[in-house]
Amino acid sequence: MPPIASGDQWLVATPESVGLDPNKLCALAAKFEEWEEANLHGIVVVRHGKLAFEHYFRSFDLKARGGPGIIDFNAKTTHHLRSMTKSVTALVLGVAIDRGIIADVDQSVLSFFPDYADLRTPEKDRITIRHLLTMSIGLDWSDDAPYTNEDTLNRSLDPYRYVLSLPVVEPAGSVWNYSGGATALIGGILSQATGKRFDVLAATLLFDPLGVSDVAWTWLPNGHPKNWCCLWMRPRDMAKMGQLVLDRGRWNGAQVVSETWINAATAPQIKTIYRGLDYGFQFWLGASFVSGKRIDWVEAQGQGGQRILIVPTLDLVTVVTAGNYYGNDRLANLVPQTVFDDYVLPAADPAH
Repeated sequence: MPPIASGDQWLVATPESVGLDPNKLCALAAKFEEWEEANLHGIVVVRHGKLAFEHYFRSFDLKARGGPGIIDFNAKTTHHLRSMTKSVTALVLGVAIDRGIIADVDQSVLSFFPDYADLRTPEKDRITIRHLLTMSIGLDWSDDAPYTNEDTLNRSLDPYRYVLSLPVVEPAGSVWNYSGGATALIGGILSQATGKRFDVLAATLLFDPLGVSDVAWTWLPNGHPKNWCCLWMRPRDMAKMGQLVLDRGRWNGAQVVSETWINAATAPQIKTIYRGLDYGFQFWLGASFVSGKRIDWVEAQGQGGQRILIVPTLDLVTVVTAGNYYGNDRLANLVPQTVFDDYVLPAADPAH
């Protein structure tokens, strides 16, 4: 049975009509209904621009919008994106650059914060928006447990000063180091440039053109949203973000963000510390291997098993939401990998 049209701008289709094997997708649903430890929350599959498969589960969610609990997930349930929020931030910035709100990605970060003149050094003056996008700011930040930097950022009344006050440990642009603080600064720059909060800009520049309205943010003490980690959105709307990237910035025939920006955001800009994974502008780039065949993808990734997977060669977008948060890294990676590599990709491959 195909997904139900709901007035959210998605065209719906049967899996067969867009070249997906319905038997493999049914097997996917059955597998995870049985595998309760996987704590999978939802799956959405889009092929050739049409919503062709979605399935939701009854599972525990530590990050549920209304608080932790057992949730009967459905198409209208918003889900925490975790760090997939970073990819959304990159799309908002892309629209802002397209519209001339920000000139380009090679502007100095500190040039947007004149009140931080006391932090300026030759090394910090070299940090640009490009370095924020590619996680190569060169400051002393760790995104690993016990999350000292992020905890301090979360409590700070001046979070952007906090990030920029950190010591320089590498020349900007030289080393990839995953940093929520880098993405936080993108939100701060956009607010400084416009006088508007990031959530307002996100709605105006990105969400409204996509018909996305049911969102929620977590807030910093300074009254700004946590634009690097903490957005709730419906999985169908997450799939719109993926489809926007797949269609080189277009949604329903309208150019929301430029093809130039999408090409840059999804190109390998810097090597990560993880084998087989490159980084673009807040997007990951990697590949799956199905029966020895390499299939390249672009990915938005969030802690706990959140994924938006975009496969240009198959004209395919897959969204996975799950609840394997802190301390459950094995399942956080295994669950979306199993969904995608063992079921969705074979269902989309005509050779299988």
